[in-house]
Amino acid sequence: MSETMRALVCHEITEDLSGVAIAEKPRPEPGPGEVRLRVMAASINFPDILICQGKYQLKLEPPFTPGMDMAGTVDAVGEGVDTVRPGDAVAGGARFGAFAQYALAPAASLRSKPEAMGFAEAAAYPAAYLTAYVSLVRRAALQPGETLLVHGASGGVGLAAVDVGRLLGATVIATGGSDEKLARVKAYGADHVINVAGGFREPVKELTGGRGADVIYDPVGGDVFDESTRCMAFNGRLLIIGFTSGRIASINTNIPLIKGFSLVGVRAGEYGRQFPDKGRENVAAIWEWAREGRTRPYIHAELPLERVLDGYRMLQNREVVGKVVIRPQA
Repeated sequence: MSETMRALVCHEITEDLSGVAIAEKPRPEPGPGEVRLRVMAASINFPDILICQGKYQLKLEPPFTPGMDMAGTVDAVGEGVDTVRPGDAVAGGARFGAFAQYALAPAASLRSKPEAMGFAEAAAYPAAYLTAYVSLVRRAALQPGETLLVHGASGGVGLAAVDVGRLLGATVIATGGSDEKLARVKAYGADHVINVAGGFREPVKELTGGRGADVIYDPVGGDVFDESTRCMAFNGRLLIIGFTSGRIASINTNIPLIKGFSLVGVRAGEYGRQFPDKGRENVAAIWEWAREGRTRPYIHAELPLERVLDGYRMLQNREVVGKVVIRPQA
């Protein structure tokens, strides 16, 4: 009889997340090419909420355990795995399963945990920084000296974009809806911050001498997307990351025609699946930055497994700066 573990299980797809609860389930066995981790930390990403509401592009049939990013120690390895061994401290991602005491991941998706990072930071790193890297390096080709406007800058993917934009030599303008959170974002490396409550089009124009932003990183959508189209520089790139506002925006195509900017969709994981060699380069690049201490995620809170839904609500209520991390072994 297999041993059991505690895990967050989505038993039913529901808007209010009432179909999600902590449950006992069998500890998974690694198959060929897989690794079983004793999960020391797992971070919450917005898609972890959407997938339980049936709103994410990846559709899973209940019951399933959500959670993409994790860090821990190797507990067992499947057939053909020789890149890690039991006891190794690693971090990385899977498409689901991280919100549990034990989880499976493809061995190829794991990297040695940087010595400078704790388990919480390592778990908070992969999805946010891979999204920022694919967005700014691969899709936007952000250049030193260009202006990068980051929306939702206090969130996990937003703060990662601020960090990566700074590293790439851009002038970073960050937006958000809270002066207190924006103060933290500025301390983290943004050159300028704007509270969107008063609108951001005119402040962006003023900060850029009337040109507008060269690259806009938009995980928010809705009204933020609409206003972004009004402060793009000619030859700019408007990156569509997601829709945390809840509204998928639309646009009249004469606007990008007249203003000469591009709309660029970003799905970091799919980019790696479409271009495997570049995907491996992307993952290697962000973890090299981490090992060098050039990037570091910000941890807003660490919660035990039993409080995953509290973490979900913190993200939904826009209370978070950076990332919320779950500690399944606590």
